[in-house]
Amino acid sequence: MERQLPIPSECDGFIYTVMRGDTLFILSARFGTPLNQIIAANPQLADPDVIVPGQRICIPLPPPPERCSGFFYTIQSGDTLGQISQRFGVRLVDIAIANPQIINPDVIFAGQVICIPIPPPPSIECSGFLYTVQSGETLSQIAQRFGVTVQQIFAANPQIIDVNRIFAGQQICIPAARS
Repeated sequence: MERQLPIPSECDGFIYTVMRGDTLFILSARFGTPLNQIIAANPQLADPDVIVPGQRICIPLPPPPERCSGFFYTIQSGDTLGQISQRFGVRLVDIAIANPQIINPDVIFAGQVICIPIPPPPSIECSGFLYTVQSGETLSQIAQRFGVTVQQIFAANPQIIDVNRIFAGQQICIPAARS
């Protein structure tokens, strides 16, 4: 019977059971965690070049991006990037671009911190003017202030996925009010 070395008592990530063909380098690439962080999280490994199937090791969560032009979000159990994209009204591709540490968008972990970017300004010509959303504002309030409808603002802003999800700092097109 093979003696199992203990894993660190504190693992800032998750415990992974080594499978045939695994190396720390391969696991680093698969989970988007720098190799040196995996090695540091596993002081029980006498030789980091030698891991065996069935061995349990700590895989630290990938670090969050250094910069975020939006806000940070901690992934909850059961989250997918698609669900997060819909929840915050941000295109999946924009989340992927803001989080280069995510190697595979299908592999994210509870506790991992990611950047939710503020949606970009509309990419089409704005027939009115660009407005920067203030904290606490809704599209309904903005529409009322500028004499247009929520539907007109929504139509002028294809980057808005959900009329109930706008963010402070986001730039939106306010279409010219119709007389």
